[in-house]
Amino acid sequence: MMGNLNHIIDQVVKDKGIDRNVLVEALESAVLSAANKKFRNTRDLEAHFNEEIGEVEVFEFVTVVDEVVDSYKEIDIEEAREIDSGVEIGDSLGMMMEAGSFSRIAAQTAKQVIIQKVREAEREGVYNEFKGRVGEVVNGIVRRYERGDLIVDLGRAEALLPNREQVPRENYRQSDRVRAYISEVKMSAKGPQIILSRTHPGLLISLFKSEVPELAEGIVEIKNAVREPGSRAKIAVESHDVDVDPVGACVGMRGSRVQNVVTELRGERIDIIPWTPDPARFACAALAPAEVSRVYIDDEAEAMEIIVPDDQLSLAIGKKGQNVRLAARLIGWKIDIKSESRAQEEEQEETITEEAAEVEAAEAPAEQQQEEASAVEAVPADESDTVVGVSDDGGEQPEE
Repeated sequence: MMGNLNHIIDQVVKDKGIDRNVLVEALESAVLSAANKKFRNTRDLEAHFNEEIGEVEVFEFVTVVDEVVDSYKEIDIEEAREIDSGVEIGDSLGMMMEAGSFSRIAAQTAKQVIIQKVREAEREGVYNEFKGRVGEVVNGIVRRYERGDLIVDLGRAEALLPNREQVPRENYRQSDRVRAYISEVKMSAKGPQIILSRTHPGLLISLFKSEVPELAEGIVEIKNAVREPGSRAKIAVESHDVDVDPVGACVGMRGSRVQNVVTELRGERIDIIPWTPDPARFACAALAPAEVSRVYIDDEAEAMEIIVPDDQLSLAIGKKGQNVRLAARLIGWKIDIKSESRAQEEEQEETITEEAAEVEAAEAPAEQQQEEASAVEAVPADESDTVVGVSDDGGEQPEE
């Protein structure tokens, strides 16, 4: 511990990228820990790094008193004045100790503390570096599998590509290169944990930005992107320049740009759709290549009913409902698709129902009158119903 440590500190700072002050504090803490272990925490010690000589110096502090009670923490006034003639009773006197007096076990403790501090500083450095890179796409090398999860080497750190974030039917071997999206960075007990994803829509957006200069410059904007990883994806794009076609910019010359993205995503089919604020037009574009006949919109429920020709129904719905499902997620509305024939059948059924209701409403008054008349005829005459007349002689007699 008595050697010049400046060269060692500079080398560690250069190799590990650790702040010099952090390493100096680690050294001071390590030497102080070793000294306390040596003297079993019976003395008041402090450690300070001397930049000039490159050594960590340990000082023992004692209080100047008239009569010593605790020899480890107190010193007699006469003995203290032999060291410093200007001290008074109650002063704290610091005396430098020889680091060579520490045992080998104490030196080993110092070494372990230094290693621990260096590791902590490295972890903190990695975390600070990657926490601001969430949303970026990085390249890494596959190191190993752990219970279905991939451990990916990013250079300064290892990242985790969980099984749930992997695309079905994508297989990797050790030393394979992988391109993934940083979805999360968090600090755990074992250090910083970097979570990667191959299924996140952000990966699709980032890949297009790397291929399409208009996106990187802000001339074209991706308004939304949805995916069913490994199968199909849809992106909605808008141009902020009337002279730039957003779809054409993303497709590229002979489809070169979009093909590069498809290749990176291992053949995932991508639909590029022009964005429009009109939800009906946007929905029609999102269902492409299917043709749409009519659209009925419910603004309050954010739902729409779309009528397509009979021969376009399966194309609009897609395999296992994939096309309409992605379109609904892209525009953020609920979509109900019907064929022309089905829509006509429902309209006819509604017409018949309405006509029947009208006929029933018209017949109701006549039937009600007939029922009332029948009720009057059915009432039998009794004594209470006898009509009383007046006779010539002024008396009352029943009228036949």
